[in-house]
Amino acid sequence: MERHQNTETASSAAATIEHRAYARVGLLGNPSDVYYGRTISFSLGNFWASVKLHLSDELVIRPHPTHDLVVFRSLPHLVNRLDNEGYYGGVRLLMAICKVFSDYCKEKGIHLDSRNFTLSYDTNIPRQTGLSGSSAIVCAALSCLLDFYNVRRLIKVEVRPGIVLEAEKQLGIVAGLQDRVAQVYGGLVYMEFGKEHMDSLGHGIYTPMDVSLLPPLYLIYAENPSDSGKVHSTVRQRWLSGDELIISSMKEVADIAKEGRTALLEKDYTKLAALMNSNFDLRRRMFGDDALGALNIEMVEVARRVGAASKFTGSGGAVVVFCPDGPSQVKLLEEACLSAGFKLEPIKVIPSLLNEVDLQTLSK
Repeated sequence: MERHQNTETASSAAATIEHRAYARVGLLGNPSDVYYGRTISFSLGNFWASVKLHLSDELVIRPHPTHDLVVFRSLPHLVNRLDNEGYYGGVRLLMAICKVFSDYCKEKGIHLDSRNFTLSYDTNIPRQTGLSGSSAIVCAALSCLLDFYNVRRLIKVEVRPGIVLEAEKQLGIVAGLQDRVAQVYGGLVYMEFGKEHMDSLGHGIYTPMDVSLLPPLYLIYAENPSDSGKVHSTVRQRWLSGDELIISSMKEVADIAKEGRTALLEKDYTKLAALMNSNFDLRRRMFGDDALGALNIEMVEVARRVGAASKFTGSGGAVVVFCPDGPSQVKLLEEACLSAGFKLEPIKVIPSLLNEVDLQTLSK
């Protein structure tokens, strides 16, 4: 197998390398990305994970002082912490991407020198909100590794989301490529996951779009949302078993993304609002209210009661909202969210994160 010898010397070898990866909003088409469908997603500038890497004598994965807490005031403190935050922090994510990155480079004949490093991370992405907090940590860490080993030019942008996903799969995290594509590329991206090119290329076809095509959007999320990792299970099995309702509904969801791309290009925001609502209605029909959770459904309904369009950003825990009637409708939404105990924020969209080296690796 061909070996790629890294002959460049990183100018920042002794300095700290730092990268951010942002939360992700699935605007249309989710969850069809894991069913050979299509999606439109974008990077959410409100929240992010950052990873730092610096040269060190030994390879060190540094625990986060809050998210990887191992010292507690008391047994009740430990129990409360686990009830609210779960058992896992980010250390396992950093370890997993290091392993998967190393395995990938070995398989492809990409030489990695023998220097060691220290990895640390921070994040402000709310837990269990369906905003892809775990993959943001992994994605930011991968960017650090690409630069530390000077191999960014040797690993195509299109395959990087798959590397991130493989690291998460090693930890039993159930997910699709959509989130990782949005976080690797940044900006607004239209994604096609047709079986033919997934089988032949190992990844989808990803088309960046101008973020200025988006209207003003809002984010609703809850303080104590449901676990986004448990939602796909029964639908996946029914799809694999040939359930006609699931197969036809998932195709409709994928078609919504295709129609949504046209609506955005034409700035037909009335159509966009209708597609957002249809996307959620189809998800609800497939998954059922018990799987989606009462709190998640209420976030969607709060927006709909003031006439806004709304749908999940991912698999639950947060909702993306469009107010077609403008500021007066936003005011009503603010009051409704305050009354319901939900947080509401204007969405900040991050433009493309790809640099010149990244762009050179893209397939023509």
